[in-house]
Formats: sequence, C-alpha cells, structure tokens
Amino acid sequence: MLPRETIATAQIPGGETLTLVSHGRDFIIMLGRDELMGTRMQYSEEQLAVLTLAELSAAKPRILIGGFGMGFTYRAALSHLPEGGQVVVAELVPEILEWARGPLSHLSAASLDDPRGEVILCNVEALIDDANDGTSAKYDAILLDVDNGPDGIVVDSNFRLYTRTGIAKTKDALNPGGIMAVWSAAPDHKFTTRLKDAGFDVEVREVRARPNNKGPRHTIWFARKR
Repeated sequence: MLPRETIATAQIPGGETLTLVSHGRDFIIMLGRDELMGTRMQYSEEQLAVLTLAELSAAKPRILIGGFGMGFTYRAALSHLPEGGQVVVAELVPEILEWARGPLSHLSAASLDDPRGEVILCNVEALIDDANDGTSAKYDAILLDVDNGPDGIVVDSNFRLYTRTGIAKTKDALNPGGIMAVWSAAPDHKFTTRLKDAGFDVEVREVRARPNNKGPRHTIWFARKR
C-alpha cells in the first residue's frame, strides 16, 4: 500500500490547516483529516464550469469563480470559454497559488499564465461587492466552490454566501440571465428553497466525482437570474 507523503501545509485565514499530500501519482489537499479535493475526483468540479457555460447566452461571458483549489473549475472554464470571454478567480490562501506553480505545476501553471483569466487573492465576497457598487462590471456567471457546500463550510466567513442576504448580493452582481452555480459534496434542500425564494429559476443536478458515472455523487445548483 502506497503511503501518503506530506508536501506542504497552509493556514486558511481564520480557519483550519490545509495539507498538500501525494499518494503515488495522485495529489490531495486535506482539510484537517478530511480530503477536500484530489486529482482522482475532479470531474464534478470541472462540470461546474462546463455545464454553466453551456447554459449561458452571453457572446463574451464574464465569469467569476470562488476558489482556485487545484484549478479544476478554472481550467475547465478556460477550455470552454467563447472568444472574448473573461474568467476571474478569487482565492483566499496564497499558498494555493504557490502550489499551483510548484508541485502542481503540471496541472495549473499554464492556466495561471492564460491572458483570458485573472486570479486575485481575496475572498470572493469582495469581488461580488465590487460588482454591486460599480467598482467592476457585473458577471454573467458566478461559480462558488469555496466550501464543501452550504452545509460544509470551510471558512467561517463563507457562511454569509449561503444566507438569504448573501444570495441576494450574488444575484445583484449578475447580469440579466446570469447564473449562480454552487458546488456541494451533498444535497441541501433548505438552500434550494432559499435560492427559489430569492427569485432564481433553480435546477439541481447530481454529478459523479469521476467520469463514466463513477465515484460519489456531488450536487450542483444552477440558479438563473430572470
């Protein structure tokens, strides 16, 4: 049995410790003793971007992604981005980007140099607020993959994103017809209700963690602004 080898650690501001480990050819980011993400189960995070972009009607979509992680969602968004589109990523932990250019460079280095994208070290709420106060343009899609879901908070301050107030702010940061898409490790019927109460048209899909219908089922909400 292959042992897990610790490569690096990082502290989440106001939160727990992240640990980057290798396991044979695979890499895993741990949150405490729990697997937060890994190279063997990335399909659902890629689908967060792929399925959202497939639903957008904007010719040159402007996309905001909350959370870089291992870059799965970001790379998928760039791969399916129409000409003239733009992707902005908010990442809270500086070491995540150091890992992306270091031990995970074979996965992420090229995407970090893509001129169509920009990664900003901040909480995604800050960029949502910027779109609402006119500091930046609004978005055609806002993709949230900063936690394990509305009921699996990684950073305490992210709790606000899933409240009625947080949902309303995200909705206001979208252009008409824009989509708020949220990844989760598990379903959450109360969150579905909050999205509908905010006036979104909501679709909930289950997506496997691995292609070919393998791995655990994850949940993605697609909430369209009318």
